[in-house]
Amino acid sequence: MGMAILSVNVNKIATLRNARGTDQPHLLQVTQDIVNYGSRGITVHPRPDERHITKKDAYELGHWIKTLNDTLEYTVEYNMEGYPDERFLNMVNEIRPDQCTLVPDPPGVLTSNAGWNCPNQQLLLTDVCKKLRQWGVRSSIFINPYDISDESLQALKIIQPDRTELYTEMYAKAFNSPERDSVTKVYKQAAEYISALNIKLNAGHDLNQNNLDYLIKSIPQIKEVSIGHALICEAIYDGLENTVKKYLHILSCH
Repeated sequence: MGMAILSVNVNKIATLRNARGTDQPHLLQVTQDIVNYGSRGITVHPRPDERHITKKDAYELGHWIKTLNDTLEYTVEYNMEGYPDERFLNMVNEIRPDQCTLVPDPPGVLTSNAGWNCPNQQLLLTDVCKKLRQWGVRSSIFINPYDISDESLQALKIIQPDRTELYTEMYAKAFNSPERDSVTKVYKQAAEYISALNIKLNAGHDLNQNNLDYLIKSIPQIKEVSIGHALICEAIYDGLENTVKKYLHILSCH
């Protein structure tokens, strides 16, 4: 299957910076360090209220990664996630990231905490994925494995995203409980159904060093994991470099 890519979500670095209204920590410098420590992916979610990643950040990081990739033998992927309103799609069209992850977050929600209702949003998602294809941007849509049904799979077949991102909050909550295996089974079945449609898999939300290994072992089809909040929390104790390298070690074992 090949090793899944670690895409580090740097929203929390921007949150910390914005708390003081200064340029510390320096978002671009921290992102450069994360890449130097071995991460092959960077994720941002530029929300309309700019409470963490700003529009300016999104453009600066996109320009830096494109320039960096011109000098490398490998690729560092830039993943922009957000709700596909006109503002966000204009940014994606201008920046042309490697991947655009579509999340059903209306303005004001705290975090991406639901998957798309694919049958209800089929027209919107089909149109957006078509645009992304025309722009040369890989599409990914946020999916709750518990919402997988014949109807949603039929909608996915029509929408034709390049990937889906499995929303892993329920998995993370169940991980240290007796429900772990039954919940993981739901994720595995969803992964098999989606893979059968020729749609590749990403995963993200509440993943950490404790629960990542079991997820990748259970669903080896996963191509990318997006991790931000837990990684930054763990880095407070272990340091950023050690933490990034620990995640890379977990992923390299599969």
